[in-house]
Amino acid sequence: MLCEIITIGDEILIGQIVDTNSAWIAQKFNEIGVRIKQISSVSDDRIHILNALKEASERADIIIITGGLGPTKDDITKKTLAEYFNVGFRRDEAVLEHVKALFKRFNPLVNELLETNKQQADVPENCLVLPNKNGTAPGMWFEDKGKVYVSMPGVPFEMMYLIEEEVIPKIKRQFKLPSIVHQTILTAGIGESFLAEKISKIEDSLPSNIKLAYLPKLGQVRLRLSAYGEDENTLRSEIEVFVHQIASLIPEYVIVTEDKPLEKAVLDFLDLHGKTLSTAESCTGGHIAQLITQHPGSSRSFLGGAVTYSNALKISVLGVQEHTLQQFGAVSEETVKEMAEGALRNLNSDYSIAVSGIAGPDGGTPEKPVGTVWVAVASKKQTVAKRFSFGNRRKQNIERSAINAFTMLHKLLVEEHA
Repeated sequence: MLCEIITIGDEILIGQIVDTNSAWIAQKFNEIGVRIKQISSVSDDRIHILNALKEASERADIIIITGGLGPTKDDITKKTLAEYFNVGFRRDEAVLEHVKALFKRFNPLVNELLETNKQQADVPENCLVLPNKNGTAPGMWFEDKGKVYVSMPGVPFEMMYLIEEEVIPKIKRQFKLPSIVHQTILTAGIGESFLAEKISKIEDSLPSNIKLAYLPKLGQVRLRLSAYGEDENTLRSEIEVFVHQIASLIPEYVIVTEDKPLEKAVLDFLDLHGKTLSTAESCTGGHIAQLITQHPGSSRSFLGGAVTYSNALKISVLGVQEHTLQQFGAVSEETVKEMAEGALRNLNSDYSIAVSGIAGPDGGTPEKPVGTVWVAVASKKQTVAKRFSFGNRRKQNIERSAINAFTMLHKLLVEEHA
């Protein structure tokens, strides 16, 4: 079962908004065994939309359309769909009553709707209305020449409601869908090409119904195994064998065999063993702490952190020795170790992360160019520090620093809890 997603709106094409809808829909459809063939974005132009619908019908079984269902003149999706199917309009009374109720709830003094608002209840004659409890524009389900077309508002929370409550249940009832099982191995500290070389024999031995994808990100690579077939339990058993084989080949690089962010894997490890963490950040400016605290439940393991950008704060908050800073500088092994140990001591945690570097784009020297970053991780038993030489892009340097800090901490945790 193949699906194409068409997003409609000039605001997407000019970059005014980012199309997060398509990624979310693709994820949800993948979970039920519907594979995305293509994602297209088109302008608020009648001919452009008609061509996109025709081309999509030649590639996919299900065509999902988002956007262009508002009450203003620039929202032309509904009219264009009626033209595409060569049908007229009907006023759906249930939708009209819903629109009236919504306006009454938010504007109790409004006794009569504008005609523009009433027209939200006008739908193409051949559509099945999908009730939209979160907005005025209903979803619309069409079936034509063996293809299914679903049109929904582009407002994310309205679209998400319709997909989860109306579209997916109807697709499941109407079609026999295959099972798809995914398993992810999160690796860090090894590049994509080196990783591929190490697991090449296993990759070559995969059966035709199991695919391996490499999903690289700064400092880490996710390996996603996807199995396709009829029986979900059988697929899970098959895929687990290959996950174990791959993980056993590269144990020093495997963070977790689940699809979760690196920092969440570290947090879960800490939580499992009842340990706590603190941070001492300079060049990352709190980015590491932000990555941690975005996850619910992080307070069970994360005690807090200090952003000690200045040398004075490194001394007063973390207890870094003044002579250390004078002799070696803020960006040095000696300083970052004292930062980590100071966080461990002053914030009373079991583990700590410290980072000090030159994020850029300026501030570098011949001895310490832009992109030079020292990272340290500490426990009550030991402190480990490492120097990294990144590029001259500030944002990437901050992100790389955080990723390598979590990777180093994970390695320390595994060593001490082996």
